[in-house]
Amino acid sequence: MKMTSRKLVEMLKEKLNKPEWQFNYDREKDTLRVEDSQSNKGVTLTLPRIIAKWENTKEQAIDEVVYYVKEALTVMNEEQEITGKERSVYPVIRSTSFPSESNEGIKLFYSEHTAETRIYYALDLGKTYRLIDEKMIEKEGWTKEQLKEIALFNVRSLKTSVKEDVVAGNVFYFLNANDGYDASRILNESLLQSFEEKIEGQMAVAVPHQDVLLIVDIRNDTGYDILAQLTMSFFASGTIPITALSFLYEEKKLEPIFILGKNKPHTNQ
Repeated sequence: MKMTSRKLVEMLKEKLNKPEWQFNYDREKDTLRVEDSQSNKGVTLTLPRIIAKWENTKEQAIDEVVYYVKEALTVMNEEQEITGKERSVYPVIRSTSFPSESNEGIKLFYSEHTAETRIYYALDLGKTYRLIDEKMIEKEGWTKEQLKEIALFNVRSLKTSVKEDVVAGNVFYFLNANDGYDASRILNESLLQSFEEKIEGQMAVAVPHQDVLLIVDIRNDTGYDILAQLTMSFFASGTIPITALSFLYEEKKLEPIFILGKNKPHTNQ
């Protein structure tokens, strides 16, 4: 069976069938908005990404989306507090094109990171999380610096599991703990430095989507091409894509690079 946006919309409507949930399919943008009719809060799904994932994992891709929507809509209708839940505050990496406001027009709290990425902040709720907006911070009398420090401390405390693969003489390290904060580990400076110490060639880093951090020891020109292909593949299949570009890591700085043609990296300046 070939999956189309229309078929996918019908499947999702059937699985998310609740009297208070409304659906709005935007054919032009190829998105589906699922919204709670009482609160007008909801989530917008990008259908081509789900179809791309469905082609690889079939029903699992649909089940993941259904689970995500149910959890997100449930959380949106509950009042959340940060105080007393400090250990559950984490930074999350998003692309610079990610919305800077919630659907209700409230400014989300974020910090600048690179030319391609921003750091947002989330309150972990177990099965899902809620992005922290400026209204939440003001209401509880927190300072932005306080929130940043706590989030960075928490991300440094996360366990790290690494898979290693050697391809054409280049060493690829995959950090994929599946806890929702794999890409966030790019903010753990001591982790990056520990890799830098053992890397023999050029160190490159990539966060194509939320659930992977890729660190590469590039030892020959072919490594750049493999990195570009891998990053694009992950970016296309991720539930929350971030950037298809990679970064060179030098002197504690991340410099976005374009890999043009055969093995030619160019910094984004």
